[in-house]
Amino acid sequence: MPTFLRDAHMKRHNLLDILFRNVTRLSAFIVLMLLLAILISLVIGSMPSIKTFGLKFLASPNWDPVSGDFGALVPVIGTLATSAIALLIAIPVSFGIALFLTEMSPPWLRRPLGVAIELLAGIPSIIYGMWGLFVFAPFFADHIQPWLIQKLGPLPIFGPLFQGIPMGIGMLTAGIILAIMVIPFIASVMRDVFEVVPTLLKESAYGLGSTTWEVVWHVVLPYTKIGVAGGIMLGLGRALGETMAVTFVIGNAHQLSTSLLMPGNSISSALANEFNEAVGELYTSALVELGLILFLITFIILSLARYMLHVLTKREGVVA
Repeated sequence: MPTFLRDAHMKRHNLLDILFRNVTRLSAFIVLMLLLAILISLVIGSMPSIKTFGLKFLASPNWDPVSGDFGALVPVIGTLATSAIALLIAIPVSFGIALFLTEMSPPWLRRPLGVAIELLAGIPSIIYGMWGLFVFAPFFADHIQPWLIQKLGPLPIFGPLFQGIPMGIGMLTAGIILAIMVIPFIASVMRDVFEVVPTLLKESAYGLGSTTWEVVWHVVLPYTKIGVAGGIMLGLGRALGETMAVTFVIGNAHQLSTSLLMPGNSISSALANEFNEAVGELYTSALVELGLILFLITFIILSLARYMLHVLTKREGVVA
């Protein structure tokens, strides 16, 4: 190839490389700017509420649009409680699904079941909410809640969590519906990371006489803990911000109760129900501040989870 053609080719190659690097940098910059813009807009929109209520907004259970007295305690507790219930149910169920698909499922069942899980992840949240309200909530009120009230209600410590009237809707119902929604996400991630474990490692453990549980606990989980934690964080992020399904079944009541069977509220449900009907600057600002609180809660929880995972992996000599 002549020298001038080679030089022209190299020059064009360098220009394309520079363009590619600048485009990727711009993409990362746009993501950061969007995140910052959302945060700034939430802060500006919530300033009237912040100036009026201050930190009392976080600790007050009051929500009275007529008198202009607002507090975030009830929606914050509802958001955290329903997300915690969802994870307590979803993590072991997702682990069992992923374990079955990768270790024990017959080949003819593995693919159809995997496709079914992926289809569940694609169902709109409003469908889950409608099913929860019209099918699950009546069944829960007639057959499950009376048993919970009778058997668990009298317990000295955890009893107050299961006392009340069997209405079907409430924070426990919302948590169960959330769990059903996030199970496909967590199970899919766990299945994918379990499949990347080298077959040689598992076969060596089985050859030494290990049981399936021992192989999973001592080989699969240590090898895939970062991916498993990532799947759990994905499910947590989905649970914290879910709106429509929770709105259908949580009860949408601004009342503070120790019972998980009673109606409650969440931040996303309060925003969905009231933002369009908010009258006055203070009312709108209080709702925007709820959005800011949800933004900060999600950011803090996911950051702490990532930091804990980093500390754990660094302790073992692996950087996440």
